[in-house]
Formats: sequence, C-alpha cells, structure tokens
Amino acid sequence: MKRFFALLSFLFIVQASSAQLFSKEKVTYDANQGRGSTDNKLLRWGYFLGINSYDFNFDYEEDLRDIYVKKSPGFSVGLIGNLRINSFIDLRLEPGLLITTRELYYSQTYFAGTTFNNSDLIREVKSTYIHLPLLVKISTKRVNNFKPFIVGGFSTALNLSSNENNPEDNKNGQFRTKKNSLFYELGFGIDLYLYNFKFTPSIRGLFGIGDELVRDKDPNSPWTSNIAGMKTRGVFVNFTFQ
Repeated sequence: MKRFFALLSFLFIVQASSAQLFSKEKVTYDANQGRGSTDNKLLRWGYFLGINSYDFNFDYEEDLRDIYVKKSPGFSVGLIGNLRINSFIDLRLEPGLLITTRELYYSQTYFAGTTFNNSDLIREVKSTYIHLPLLVKISTKRVNNFKPFIVGGFSTALNLSSNENNPEDNKNGQFRTKKNSLFYELGFGIDLYLYNFKFTPSIRGLFGIGDELVRDKDPNSPWTSNIAGMKTRGVFVNFTFQ
C-alpha cells in the first residue's frame, strides 16, 4: 500500500510538472512565491545536489603501459550565489563539497627488476574536495518555460584527503596528491520554470591546470618516477533548485 501511494504521488508530481513546463503560458510564480520572476532579482540563492566522476590524465617520462584509472561515481552538494549582470549573463559562485574515489592500476612493467606484491599494483585515491568555482553563465532568451545556457569559468579546490604532508609514501602504501588545485570548467544546462521554484539540470566538465602529484622520496619509485604530470579531469551532473 505504501509503495502504491508513493508511486501515485510520484506520477502526480510528474504530471503537474509536465503541465507547467510544456504549457505555452509562461509560469510567473517561479521561485519567488507569486511576487514575479526571480530572474529579475540582482542576487539569487539556491542549492545543488549531484553526482560526479573523477579521472586522472597522465603524462609519462618513458613509453610504458598507461596507468589505468578505475572511476567510481561520487556525490556533490553545495550552495549557489547568483549575481545578475543582465537578461542573458549571470556571475555565479558555487561552493560545494565533493566526495569521490579513484583506483590506479599499474602494469608489472613498472616494477621490472624489483620484487613486488599484487597489492603494489593498485593504489586507492580517496578525495574529499571543498570546491569553489567562479562561473559565467550565458543564457538564451527564455522560450515558454525553458531557458538553455552555457557556463564556464575557473575553480579552486582544497582536497581534505590529499595526504600531501604525510611522511609515508607509496613504499608504505600511501599515494599522495597536492592539497590545493586549480581547474577550468565548461558546461551546459537548461533552466526549467515551475510554479514554486526553478529546477536546473546541467552537465559540466572539469580540467586540472597544474600537476597534482606528490612524488615519493625515492627518485626511482615505480609508482611516481615515470609520471611527468598528473592532472584531474572530472564530469559533474548537477541538479539545482532556486
């Protein structure tokens, strides 16, 4: 019975939302409780929830087999501060908490001439980012209750799980990365206008600017000596509510 009512409620919400979105009449009670379109406000606030997928892009010193990166879906949550420049341009700040995990798989060729265990071929990289992007959002003209846009800008992140200052390195099973990183971001999305709020699904790519690897003490370390540079790449799917 509970599942039946949950399904019925979900279908009702979907039906009501579809009626609002696909109506030829513009919704005027969007995100401001009947006081007009919130798009006209100088400052707007909201929050986002989402999923992320992080990767590493490696540059190598020698032509060995690539380090394989196994990605796991992560979780994103944060706040939004939006400054209206004009009808088509907004400046946006999106501080958030992003949690993700990556696993690095090394080829045995990295350990040629040394003794190793199977556990030495795998390194887990857990990351907890305090992420702070400053973005420019460029929108099209609103069509009924839809408003597509593109977004881009720069961001910085503080990795609380970097272990940059950990005295133990890969010899003790600890893969280390730098605590602070810089990125540029590009993406697109669409604003969907509903009676009580504005819902925005978006997709955004993140690209690291600087090398993020903290190298082992041993200059001939099989884990870090062949890495000339390591930069983060990521994809976000965010759902924003304003």
